[in-house]
Amino acid sequence: MAFVFDHLVQFVEEPKDVVEPLKQQGIHAVEGGVHEGRGTYNALSYFDLSYIEYLGTYDRTLVAKTKHLPHSLIETVVNDNFNEGFVRFAVRTKDIKGVAKKLKEQGLSVRGPVPLYRKRPDGSIISWQLLYAGEENDSLQLPFIIQWDDNDDERRQEQVEKGVIGNQSEKIDFAGVTFAVNDAEQTARKWSQYLGLELAEAYVDKELNANVQVVSLNGGDLYFASPRGKGVVAQVLEERGERPFQVNFSGAKETHTFELLNGRYHFEK
Repeated sequence: MAFVFDHLVQFVEEPKDVVEPLKQQGIHAVEGGVHEGRGTYNALSYFDLSYIEYLGTYDRTLVAKTKHLPHSLIETVVNDNFNEGFVRFAVRTKDIKGVAKKLKEQGLSVRGPVPLYRKRPDGSIISWQLLYAGEENDSLQLPFIIQWDDNDDERRQEQVEKGVIGNQSEKIDFAGVTFAVNDAEQTARKWSQYLGLELAEAYVDKELNANVQVVSLNGGDLYFASPRGKGVVAQVLEERGERPFQVNFSGAKETHTFELLNGRYHFEK
């Protein structure tokens, strides 16, 4: 299974309201569009083809009453009581049916692929397929799988032409996502086995006061952090449970962190 990091989802009350605060931090973001009939809409921030989706609801009653597939993104949002913050992420594939077969062979519960689409503000349509997989009672959901109907080169060209992929004020790169987990090594090994990914270095993050195990993924690595004592990771686990809580960037002018709607944004030089 060959995967690439696709996007991280942050649930927010009003997606359009993140554009200006992100701009003030040097991050280019645009309003995305509406998921018709599903009660959600979004804003987007791209770093080449790795991006952050700011997902909100225009009809929460519709979202809540719709039947959602097990292990789906919306199921996670609903179970999280629509609280703001990072919730899930997606990996991209070119063989979603083959991925479904291999995940089933590993004993996972698999749903999909499901065809979906979104209408952009200019009225054009973008379409894709999603696949959901996981174990019963997982405290940290596996990523969901996406396959876009257009290929990467077509998507990149189109997003540049539409101004979705814009010039960040700094030449920063998307480095990956950090997850708060109870056991960094155990979780990383399980995910690397399911997804066919390689374990990278393990280290101690003094700022987070956590042991971190890295899993390599094209487009954005996965950082699993378990607490060594009191600190950011311990607080996330206590208040929200196992979950993504920080997005990481490299190539910044200076090392710094800011918070936006229960999400941490960490920049390294």
